[in-house]
Amino acid sequence: MAGILNFGARRKCHLHEGDEPISSVPFVVIDTELTGLNERKDSIVSVGAVRMAGPRISLGDPFYRLIKPRAALTRESVIIHGIMPSDVAAQADSASVLAEFASFCGQAVLVGHCLAIDLAFLDREMKRVLDARIENRLLDTAELFGWMMNRGLLENCDPAAPGEPDLYRLARWLDIPVSETHHALTDAYITAQVFQRFLPLLRREGISTVGELVRIGDPLGGGDRFRIKGEISSL
Repeated sequence: MAGILNFGARRKCHLHEGDEPISSVPFVVIDTELTGLNERKDSIVSVGAVRMAGPRISLGDPFYRLIKPRAALTRESVIIHGIMPSDVAAQADSASVLAEFASFCGQAVLVGHCLAIDLAFLDREMKRVLDARIENRLLDTAELFGWMMNRGLLENCDPAAPGEPDLYRLARWLDIPVSETHHALTDAYITAQVFQRFLPLLRREGISTVGELVRIGDPLGGGDRFRIKGEISSL
């Protein structure tokens, strides 16, 4: 099954690659919605993704699937993402959806905002149902934001919620329209636009290859970053 997923070589080997120019690299920008943030009992309820070829966002072939979750939807989670139990009752389970998702991603660099949360659930569920792990190179726009803020590249920008930069406030500061929130495909598209706006600023700082980009934006770069943090409002 791992071969079918085609998630590429082992990720630790990827970290030593990366001479490709950013303009030539395929990216897939992802987002998930969840039944909650308890990694032991909650599960994925939807997955959204959009492709990018370097800085260009592909609008013609997005990925969006609802998943029949193993965990029950709670009132709190429904308030956030608006997905009702009736919306997912007849949907496919995670095995078939995540196999499709893996095929969609291929060997692209995966991009997300506060990506560690999505990764924790995706990686665990793929291991459970497909005996596979996510081994793509990874890039977190929240990490890129922090790197640029520390270097004064985002003047007059203050989109930070406690502990993490808020995606929607950041998007509005960058003049990116936000008409719907906490929808996996919409949030993936917003994140893609944020990433797109960051790239020229990074290029001016000499960040020109995917290896350099991943080194400053790796969500698993140290400490406990891969552990779930925050409250349910972060879904």
